[in-house]
Amino acid sequence: MKKVLLGLALFLVASLQPALAQKTSVAGQFNQSLKSYYALKNALATDKAEEAPKLALALQKAVKEVPHKSLANVQQHVLWMKESAVIQQKAVELAKTTDLKSQRKSFEGISTAFIKLTTELKLNTQEVFVQYCPMGKFSWLNEVKEIQNPYYGSQMYDCGTVKDTLEKN
Repeated sequence: MKKVLLGLALFLVASLQPALAQKTSVAGQFNQSLKSYYALKNALATDKAEEAPKLALALQKAVKEVPHKSLANVQQHVLWMKESAVIQQKAVELAKTTDLKSQRKSFEGISTAFIKLTTELKLNTQEVFVQYCPMGKFSWLNEVKEIQNPYYGSQMYDCGTVKDTLEKN
């Protein structure tokens, strides 16, 4: 009986390994795209309009590389398809200009989609802060708790509050 139970336990552990590897792969690439998002957010927060286009294209590429077919269920896959399309479209839109106001407008769409993905998919391996600017009524994700406002940059760099903290998964 012990051998049967041991054999069953080994079988279950072995069968879970591919699923865990797939989730790790999705989570790993998702977190790479989150790092690309932060780089773009930081450029906008420090008024670096000339850097933002290349960072937006890097973000688009990182999002495209997420192995979304390995997501846990149909609902997650549908959410990914919808929101990643918005991110990619807005990233391309942002990359076409060096005008900060236009870049920030595109970033608003990117942030809204990324907030939905991060909140729903729970693939972030680090704590993520959802921040909010009451002046413009904009939200964004941040890798640190201190406010770094990408919508107003040097005009109001620290305008905002932490609206939510997404624990690491």
